[in-house]
Amino acid sequence: MSALLEVKDLHAGYGRAEVLQGLSFSAAGKTVVTVIGPNGAGKSTLLGALMGLLPSRSGTLRFAGEDIARLTLEERVLAGLALVPEKRELFGTMTVEDNLLLGGWRPRKLGDRLWRDGLEGVYARFPRLKERRMQAAGTLSGGERQMLALGRALMGQPKLLMLDEPSLGLAPLIVREIFTIVEDLRATGVSILLVEQNARAALRVADHAYVLETGEFGLSGPADQLAADPRVIETYLGAGRKD
Repeated sequence: MSALLEVKDLHAGYGRAEVLQGLSFSAAGKTVVTVIGPNGAGKSTLLGALMGLLPSRSGTLRFAGEDIARLTLEERVLAGLALVPEKRELFGTMTVEDNLLLGGWRPRKLGDRLWRDGLEGVYARFPRLKERRMQAAGTLSGGERQMLALGRALMGQPKLLMLDEPSLGLAPLIVREIFTIVEDLRATGVSILLVEQNARAALRVADHAYVLETGEFGLSGPADQLAADPRVIETYLGAGRKD
């Protein structure tokens, strides 16, 4: 099966600081690929480079068979990339429904006259958003804001959904709910690139995993194999740790 996303020898960073030092990896369609690692390893930098939020200094980026290295952020969105950022980046004074409608920019731009029908699909997946559809996004709980950020991204009908630390700052019960949603999305054929510090939860839902350490991949392989790797257990899981 050909990869949906192919990255070869990617170098990227901020100013003179090079954060990513020649990363190469791929992500197949209709799977969950996770990148785990400690704070400061470059996980968010990787997503920023893929999305076009910061320039890649060198390397090859291919998405759905096309070279996207020189595409703008908007062009990458049109191509089918979607990012749910770590800070959600919602419009707090706008209603839940208006935030969701903004997410429909891609299908609307591509001429889909039925793009608004996606609202019902989002509401079916996130009933709480339907209950609060006329409520200002800024008044939602942390878990609800994460659901809204996910729903807004899904309104764009992306080919690849990229999630940056979706469990960050959420209570354990809500974290489990968010990862159940990730599993459900995979079951419906959504392709996901999951960047996550909660290694235990990420490896549980992923098909393939990469361990990012100071700008380079230290380990990679099927997620279940990495979950059983002694080095991963000692460094990222730990027998006594709980998520």
